[in-house]
Amino acid sequence: MPTTVLGLETSCDETSAAVVVADGGNAGATLASCVILSQDVHSVYRGVVPELASRAHLASIGPVTDRALADAGLDLDDVDLVAVTAGPGLVGSLLVGVSYAKGLALAAGRPLVGVHHLEGHLFGTALEDPAAVPPFVGLIVSGGHTLLIDVSGWGRYRLLGETRDDAVGEAFDKVGALLGLGFPGGPAIEREAARGDPGRYRFPRPMLHGGQRPADPDYLDLSMSGLKTAVVLAARSAADPEQERAHLARGFQDAVIDVLVAKVLRAVDLTGRPRVVLGGGVACNRALRAALREALAGRGRALHAPSPRLSTDNAAMIARAGLFRAAEAGRPIEAEARLPFPGLERA
Repeated sequence: MPTTVLGLETSCDETSAAVVVADGGNAGATLASCVILSQDVHSVYRGVVPELASRAHLASIGPVTDRALADAGLDLDDVDLVAVTAGPGLVGSLLVGVSYAKGLALAAGRPLVGVHHLEGHLFGTALEDPAAVPPFVGLIVSGGHTLLIDVSGWGRYRLLGETRDDAVGEAFDKVGALLGLGFPGGPAIEREAARGDPGRYRFPRPMLHGGQRPADPDYLDLSMSGLKTAVVLAARSAADPEQERAHLARGFQDAVIDVLVAKVLRAVDLTGRPRVVLGGGVACNRALRAALREALAGRGRALHAPSPRLSTDNAAMIARAGLFRAAEAGRPIEAEARLPFPGLERA
């Protein structure tokens, strides 16, 4: 059984490498190092440019990997397993990581395992919080995905709800661009919202109304498109959009948080799970964390959220998931933009 795993992550615009050391089987693991290099060039274009992302990964993947090994005080010969994100993501970015991992594993004579990026997000929190283990309800909120998952055990997943259009992180980015806050939009909107009047704008809460029942198809699903349209219309009708920016940001963020909290509470009530594990870039949002923690405490449940560093796309979560998937090492790996989630069943 491998004990030291080198993880590589290049699914979007972060180049990351990390070393994770097992604490005995799959019971737990310790993070020995994690290096994350974010690509600033995309802020110029107010969104990720795939070709630029791929080129940046090519330039960075070697130095980032060397730094992760050095920070852990290890050489490649000390690594037992190489784990790499195989998908989903930008196929050009994924190809860089997968190709580099294949060459690295072949040169070192080490086994290689492909990891699903979203399964990595489920594992990431446990690296810092030993209590963030199944059974739990997982909420993944990132730039490309929004999922509610019932996790009865590692590798046993049931999809409860998902976005029908934009992911929550994508909605933050688009609203951030609309309000002139740059890219990425999430951190900027959070800063602006802290200065905003919560009563100035009351935007719709999509797919959330009192008449819904558990059997309804939209009971746990989410949608962001109508909310974005409402913010666009409000911004266009404002006499001075710049003066209204903080209030618009607050109204938008409050609407998103209300929807996410309500859907999570519904999922917890339906499944009876004792805890919720948060993952993905939007997990950095402090207002979301606070609202979820307070609402779950009222149900006698706990929230487990990763640190901001492990909320973003990172190789530490990939290495940890790779440790769990170690038995699959040796299987063919290809970069897949739409890689199916392993073990995921639809409710």
